[in-house]
Amino acid sequence: MVAFCEAMMARVADEPSRAGRHTPDGRHAPFGERCYNGPLLSVQGLHVAFKTARGHTEALTDVSFEVDRNEVVAVVGESGSGKSVTALSIMGLLPDAGHVTGGRINFEGRDLLTLDAKAMREIRGRDIAMIFQDPMTSLNPILTVGYQIAESLRIHKGMSADQARQRAAELLTLVGVPEAESRLDQYPHQFSGGMRQRVMIAIGLACDPKLIIADEPTTALDVTIQAQILELMKDLSVRLGIAMVIITHNLGVVARYADRVVVMYAGRVAEQGSAEAVFFRPRHLYTAGLLCSVPRLDSERRARLEAIEGLPPDLSKAQEGCRFAPRCPQAVAACLREVPALRPTDTGGLSACLRADELADGRVRWVGNAYGAAQPGQNEPAAPARKVLVRVDGLTRHYAVQSSWGGPNRTVKAVSDVSFTIDVGETLGLVGESGCGKSTVGRLLLRLEEPTAGRIEFEGRDVTHAGHGELRALRRRFQVVFQDPYASLNPRKSIGDIIAEPLRVHRITSGAAATRERVDELLAQVSLRPDLHDRFPHQISGGQRQRVGIARALAMEPSFIVCDEAVSALDVSIQGQIVNLLADLQEKHSIAYLFIAHDLAVVRHISTRVMVMYLGRVMEVASRESLYREPLHPYTRLLLEAAPTPDPVKEKQREAALIRGELPSPFAPPSGCPFRTRCPVADAECSLTVPELREVRPGHRVACLKI
Repeated sequence: MVAFCEAMMARVADEPSRAGRHTPDGRHAPFGERCYNGPLLSVQGLHVAFKTARGHTEALTDVSFEVDRNEVVAVVGESGSGKSVTALSIMGLLPDAGHVTGGRINFEGRDLLTLDAKAMREIRGRDIAMIFQDPMTSLNPILTVGYQIAESLRIHKGMSADQARQRAAELLTLVGVPEAESRLDQYPHQFSGGMRQRVMIAIGLACDPKLIIADEPTTALDVTIQAQILELMKDLSVRLGIAMVIITHNLGVVARYADRVVVMYAGRVAEQGSAEAVFFRPRHLYTAGLLCSVPRLDSERRARLEAIEGLPPDLSKAQEGCRFAPRCPQAVAACLREVPALRPTDTGGLSACLRADELADGRVRWVGNAYGAAQPGQNEPAAPARKVLVRVDGLTRHYAVQSSWGGPNRTVKAVSDVSFTIDVGETLGLVGESGCGKSTVGRLLLRLEEPTAGRIEFEGRDVTHAGHGELRALRRRFQVVFQDPYASLNPRKSIGDIIAEPLRVHRITSGAAATRERVDELLAQVSLRPDLHDRFPHQISGGQRQRVGIARALAMEPSFIVCDEAVSALDVSIQGQIVNLLADLQEKHSIAYLFIAHDLAVVRHISTRVMVMYLGRVMEVASRESLYREPLHPYTRLLLEAAPTPDPVKEKQREAALIRGELPSPFAPPSGCPFRTRCPVADAECSLTVPELREVRPGHRVACLKI
């Protein structure tokens, strides 16, 4: 990786236009020629509208911001706030239904909105690169990964096929894909979600662009790879003069890497300023609400997460006053009438809040609502009496994988000798890097996959060898909430039909009237309005779709639910609503959860106990308090140290805790301890013995020879 970065530096050293003087058309300025010394990117008064079946929708209204060379600007806000539309407008990739109705987008002094398609294609990918949010829909499923990385190199850099392939392998190695050369000939569906996102980042970095727009670049990545990728991107930004616009809902990432922050809400800029000012002295109540919604590892755990109740406005309808006013606990009459303009604040930034001055002098502050956080120390519900609901012993899952280049078949040891229990009404958090076997464990518990070895018991009954009829009956008792609600909900069925389907299949209700009544009860149970009954998944927000997935799972009246990254793709405010909802349902119905996630702060909040996996094996299991207060396994400690917190001062003062070395290939795991190749305390003994998961304290088990 270091050698590759040095090679990139050598190439850039021969390109003075990257860090030197520029003409308005983007060329290196010869001596004596007038050069352009303004911001690299300047968006001024941007308006974007869409023609939809419901009429004219104003997606962006008067959006303005700038990005300087070497600068990292974060754009934050809820889904539908206009972040991605802004990025697509800059790239000239708006869909046919969208069009820019006003404003300018200047890149090195050239207005991109005036360029023809050919000129824009020359800039796109070479000077401005974009890393898209959803790699599965952005990568071509019928082309190999290597071809897709090499394509831009051949078009923009004029490389030969062999040169482009060699560079593609270097790029895959750079972003942490093991056995990069052999994986160039694989297809996107043969990569995990995290690996596909790394491919997207490799494509974005391929041509050494001047500006990278990263739209949720680390959503699918675990905390350690997220840290590695973002440290790499930040380093390239500084060393190579690359500016970055990062669109994200992870405020910890913003705190660590952003120089400035642009906060958007409902198509408008709500606030912008330096990272320190926005985090410590917010001058918009929406910004203050977002910051209060974030679960933190660096403070006391709260009984409930803060959440901004309600939904953003429907932009297809005329908007009056401040667009955040209907959800703002401090809105006054003027907020409903006047459209606030962006104006300077005492922090040196800009705010579009009529009460910004009152926020500055302390007369107004964010006040939690019905989903507000409890005060620290408030009594939590008493833990239920211990009664084992799920018991797993020696669970193992190996896959035989056929080589795509004609070599011998190989075996992937996805899960090896995993054992644990989950009690009635308990939440077991499951964390670990992408590819560690978390989701495989969840699928095995649900018998969506067959175990190679081991035993699974549910309510004392053997699930491992259950026949079709018995398994069908058991599945009324355990359910799943998937990571992507849009992919797991049938797009051709209405919300009501989606929730009613299991009721009909299992004959839980009889007759259309009884089924409709039960569906309405379930919608109310997850805080959705009955009028959503006849809508389709694409007509509701991401948070609402996730609630529909939970309602569908609750229709079976289960005692156990597998939550597979159920909140990872949600905005922090909606995430708080869903986590609080899951906690309320657990308290009311004594539901047990296996909560699979890579956000360690969310896992800390919702879990009773936490299990840490690495390369198919369990590294550590302990109660939430014990594991977060004093983690014992080196891998767990590094995971927690790598997790960013929403505090720019702390984040920029501490050195990033990166797990060194590459993630081992699942085809050839290391001998002995699977973590030894990256462990800071490993010695020769660790390569000889697979450590046993043993109890070192009451209820605290660790698989490490050094503990």
